Amino acid sequence: MGVPLRQQVSVGTYLIKQKLKGVKKYPLVLMLEPLFRCNLACAGCGKIDYPDDILNQRLSVAECLEAVDECGAPIVSIPGGEPLIHKEMPAIVEGIVAKKKFVYLCTNALLLKKKIKDYTPSPYLTFSIHLDGNRERHDESVCQKGVFDLAVEAIKLAIERGFRVNVNCTLFQGESSEEVADFLDYAMTLGIEGVTISPGFSYEHAPQQDVFIKGKDIKDLFRGIFKLGKKRKWRLNHSSLYLDFLAGNQSYDCTPWGNPTRNVFGWQKPCYLLSDEGYADSFTELLETTEWEKYGTSKNEKCNSCMAHCGYEATAVEDMLSNPLKGLMVSLKGPKVEGDMVAESVPVIEINKLADIPVRVDLD
Repeated sequence: MGVPLRQQVSVGTYLIKQKLKGVKKYPLVLMLEPLFRCNLACAGCGKIDYPDDILNQRLSVAECLEAVDECGAPIVSIPGGEPLIHKEMPAIVEGIVAKKKFVYLCTNALLLKKKIKDYTPSPYLTFSIHLDGNRERHDESVCQKGVFDLAVEAIKLAIERGFRVNVNCTLFQGESSEEVADFLDYAMTLGIEGVTISPGFSYEHAPQQDVFIKGKDIKDLFRGIFKLGKKRKWRLNHSSLYLDFLAGNQSYDCTPWGNPTRNVFGWQKPCYLLSDEGYADSFTELLETTEWEKYGTSKNEKCNSCMAHCGYEATAVEDMLSNPLKGLMVSLKGPKVEGDMVAESVPVIEINKLADIPVRVDLD
């Protein structure tokens, strides 16, 4: 794990406090989306399919800081859209850092070389730079040639300037374990803190639906990656049990309140990935009015095949708190890469369909 000790201690202390207080639903990471506007149009993105009047909207500095206070999560991830487009982003980041929250500023890095002078290195600020694989793979993913090279150049510049840098990698259809392993090897040579990696979520509004990996294919891919990584020193910024989950060794329900989302519409129900389920006016209202029991891979067809870290990392962390020995063993040995996988959840919607099947009963 590449996360610095300061952050591990701070987040760990927060988690223990929530457990001691008996809090059942608490946030781990605030997903703060101050805008949807982007300077790329990626094939698997479901966040930019809005008319211009919405794409032109922005959360203000005050609204962003209010959301941070209201939520109380120790980590704030700022996705988009492209956050560096937001003219007040330096002030937003400065305000959050002043609250000693750990900020992950997600960016495709196209503007980072120009904008980096507006930011100050801090142990509380990480540039999370989007790279979906090697040069050919990444440029295909973002639908624009040359983006990989610009991102790598920005990574090197940010590290040279003293910033924490993380790579955010989303995997899509057609990638092999060998290709991903080679990319992770390369990423480690850049001197980054670590890599966040997960399968892409099949957004309903994404322009291309055939790019997403689904079902057992996800687990097979990650088992292959982890098998190749047994003797390689990759720094993956995830809990060991989440990685074990990706390899098909843990059966988890998602914890959507662990990564609540605040964007230009309000507090999004139920999670960062589903955008058509409604909004709340406050974080408290989000917790109290969202019908959480309606969501999850076995409960809602929109959630089918989802294994994204924004839904399951918080579940894995909760499991580690409840079963520290299990978490330690997986951390030491790595995810299991052979043998049976845990049984996949049977969608409730499929069970319900059985009730509609006519049954003939002979009374003789």
